[in-house]
Amino acid sequence: MKIAILGTVHPKGLEFLKNNEFEVFEVDNFEIQSLKESLKNVDGILLRTSKLDQDILQHCDNLKIISRHGVGYDNVDLDFLNKNKIALGITSTSNAASVSEHVMSFFIYLTKNLSLSDSLVKEGNFDKRSQLPDIFELYKKKVLIIGFGRIGKEVAKRCLGFDMEVYVYDPFLDSDSIKKNKCIPIEKNEGLALADFITIHLPLNENTTNFISEVDLKLMKKNTVLVNTSRGGIVNEDDLCQALKAKKIRGAGMDVYTSEPPEPDHPFFKLDNILLTPHNAALTLECRERMSLEASQNIVYFLKNMNELNKENLVNKKYL
Repeated sequence: MKIAILGTVHPKGLEFLKNNEFEVFEVDNFEIQSLKESLKNVDGILLRTSKLDQDILQHCDNLKIISRHGVGYDNVDLDFLNKNKIALGITSTSNAASVSEHVMSFFIYLTKNLSLSDSLVKEGNFDKRSQLPDIFELYKKKVLIIGFGRIGKEVAKRCLGFDMEVYVYDPFLDSDSIKKNKCIPIEKNEGLALADFITIHLPLNENTTNFISEVDLKLMKKNTVLVNTSRGGIVNEDDLCQALKAKKIRGAGMDVYTSEPPEPDHPFFKLDNILLTPHNAALTLECRERMSLEASQNIVYFLKNMNELNKENLVNKKYL
């Protein structure tokens, strides 16, 4: 069987596919017409960030599974896959540790003024440290986790390790499921008004687009730090820019953007109270290896040995 690799992945996953006697080839031309031709006879696709819509997928005559190298799948036409009984897999267990560490890095960077402190020392102004803006502790601060899947739970563990008070908003979970993780269930608006730190862990869909907008930002305290490592579009960027510019909240950390990469003149770039990273929260060496292997396992086990497959990785199993 033939497997196409769309995007660079760690060799571990490629080795697993080849060791299970799959024919593997890496796609290097991502123009639409070229993709239609190169994917025509494949049985599976291991997909990074390229967009696969109906226009391309309808030419994939033998396609049985797409396995995303990650957890988001807004770059795939899920309706088409469902109608044609094509499986969509994700790497649900691979990135929780790396993303949760990235969240904590945002928290620490934005409360400790690390960049200013570094510049002060390097510029020979060590004795002017008292002139730096106030720095703050995470200890006993209140954090609101929005979305309590695997990543949200890993963030909670790390926040509890810093002796933070951890609140969770997730309308799809009952209170007991949250409490057993030593967290406190709370409604969205109450949590937004209470929290010193807010971190978002939601998929992007019609219900979560602009999930945080002007009305939500107005509920937040002036010392709040907002972090988004999930998907661009969940936070309204124009509204966040206005809140940061007016110092309505302390700061923000963004790893994801409505348009990636952001435009060169994006208003975020003019702000001094936001930390930006290039959608790399899950790109640690260890995580890339895990994701590559898990994405490949999805393909191998779905096509050859369903008993070994982690069924939680199948997004659309009810349509298959």
